[in-house]
Amino acid sequence: MKNNLVFFLFFTTAICLFTGSSSAQALVTDKKVLIVYLFRTNNTKAIAEIIHKEVGGTLVALKLTNPYPENYTETVPQVVKENEKGYLPPLKTKIDSIAQYNVVFVRFPTWWMKLPPPIKSLLHLYDLKKVVAENKDTITLFYGRKKQQQIRYFSV
Repeated sequence: MKNNLVFFLFFTTAICLFTGSSSAQALVTDKKVLIVYLFRTNNTKAIAEIIHKEVGGTLVALKLTNPYPENYTETVPQVVKENEKGYLPPLKTKIDSIAQYNVVFVRFPTWWMKLPPPIKSLLHLYDLKKVVAENKDTITLFYGRKKQQQIRYFSV
């Protein structure tokens, strides 16, 4: 049952991406694109690769200086504590010349209905021009670092 649910979620996300790919491509026409993704399972990575195939650009896996434990049940209390304290884990991944990118896609899982701490670290470290934060079946377009400057929602 769990495998069927995972397959269904992956499949519907992929369908949403393909049916809206012209919308995604319209965002990045003649733009320098960066796709950054945080993954614990290969589902998030697979979607990042689909986005990369559709819009091109540079694909970067976001890694931590001190990775989370492999065991999910050990990771849970650590991430909950990080969220409660507002801790921003140091990133091993460094993105050189990030200013050269016009559009940055950020693909990540939702952890306990919150932005994962490593993604918060990324957004804190870099001043991004256009961020397409992609999670599950919705992409939100932001200009700058402030979510209050939200411009538009669209499904992909």
